[in-house]
Amino acid sequence: MMDVTVVVPTYNGGILWKESARRLAEQMPSPLRVKIVDSSSKDDTRDTARGFNFEVATIEQKDFDHGGTRSYALADITTELVVFLTQDALLEGADAISNLVSIFDKEPEVVCVYGRQLPHLDANPLAQHARHNSYKSNSYVTSLAADFPVGFRKSFLSNSFSAYRVDFLRSIGGFPEHLILGEDAYVAARALLDNKKVAYASEACVRHSHNYSAKQEFQRYFDIGVFHSTQSWMIDALGSVEGEGVKFAVDQLFYVCKTNKYLWFIPSIFSSMAKYIGYKLGKKHKRLGVPLSRRLSMYKSYWNRV
Repeated sequence: MMDVTVVVPTYNGGILWKESARRLAEQMPSPLRVKIVDSSSKDDTRDTARGFNFEVATIEQKDFDHGGTRSYALADITTELVVFLTQDALLEGADAISNLVSIFDKEPEVVCVYGRQLPHLDANPLAQHARHNSYKSNSYVTSLAADFPVGFRKSFLSNSFSAYRVDFLRSIGGFPEHLILGEDAYVAARALLDNKKVAYASEACVRHSHNYSAKQEFQRYFDIGVFHSTQSWMIDALGSVEGEGVKFAVDQLFYVCKTNKYLWFIPSIFSSMAKYIGYKLGKKHKRLGVPLSRRLSMYKSYWNRV
């Protein structure tokens, strides 16, 4: 396996982080260099990391930025590859990271790869469907000229469990600073437009999901709308996302019925409506102004620097 550094941004990780850290420490081959960038947690997140001999860097909570913080972590990395993991992602098996990065030995043009996310064991039916819909069982390698995935979906990538060639990341200046979210998709799009390849490794798995309420789905999709609005070059280059939401909503209803979770039929409809309205408003955030946008957003600190 190529040399790897694992980076985990943390903040008040709690019990889930303890389990995530334990699984990370058990990865083979060992030892891996693990670097934690903690946003001044108020709990024992840093102590947990040190207990597993992870490196710990501390930043102010107000300075956290999805892209900027990851680029900060990249500064002193000397390994060929960097893996990004979120504190609430639980690695499945001691070979999860080695399975993720194995593509780099096989495909020299691949510069980034993401793994499969399975729902947490306590995931509700909507959270289960979201993971099953987005993370299929078939791996792939894609390029700008490839037929699959179609359009904007080519740039799909998740920093909850992903890996990059460090030299490529540095060649494009690292992750962009001050994005509301989507720093992972941004880099994937840059890779595709540079005629590099992006991969999905379904054999590399983590448990990662969120039981979001309709309000939280609204907020998250508002932020996605902001991202697509501010980074419209991605849609111009790769294609529109129009129609994807409708297909997802219909498939979600079928999933609820197929799994006999009929009590989730109405919540499924409300969740899809919240996503749609949130996304549309997010794309029009400039008309709404900063104060209202901050109230509608999940990542409210973003608006402090707009």
